[in-house]
Amino acid sequence: MTTPSTLDTSTVATAVGPLTLIADPDGALRAAGFTADPDDLLALIHPDLRGPVRRRADLGDVTRAVRSYLAGELTAIDQLPVCQHGGPFQRTAWSALREVKPGEPVSYTAFALRSGRPAAVRAAAGACARNAVALVVPCHRVLRGDGTLGGYRWGLPIKKWLLDHESQVTFAGQ
Repeated sequence: MTTPSTLDTSTVATAVGPLTLIADPDGALRAAGFTADPDDLLALIHPDLRGPVRRRADLGDVTRAVRSYLAGELTAIDQLPVCQHGGPFQRTAWSALREVKPGEPVSYTAFALRSGRPAAVRAAAGACARNAVALVVPCHRVLRGDGTLGGYRWGLPIKKWLLDHESQVTFAGQ
């Protein structure tokens, strides 16, 4: 049995509260969420990907990318590496989420279609619910068919703020 890698964690201040990030030694995000407590995130990481956690002032490129996103450079987080454990559909769905552009949210139905299973709307919603890397795997960009927010692990006010941030920056940048 191999010893689990030590994971690094850091928290970034945002307009809607703390955003904590957990990354592996290679800099791939294992979890991210709007909480100050890394323990809230550890439970979201698959047991095979967990390890002891140490706090850092920042996570280098990861922290810089998140701060740039918060400052209005919405594509700054697009290339951050992510490491999540899931089944084939979840992995496909998480990849499809990363293709949803800021300021252009999609419905759960459209997300299921982008994920290659148009009839699997519930499974697509489930992939959002099981996403451990909030913000970088942007499940906040998926809405109900009627355009309302739907759910979000970190609360609807944060989801609304993220969508507003992305639409205002996108609009301002055009």
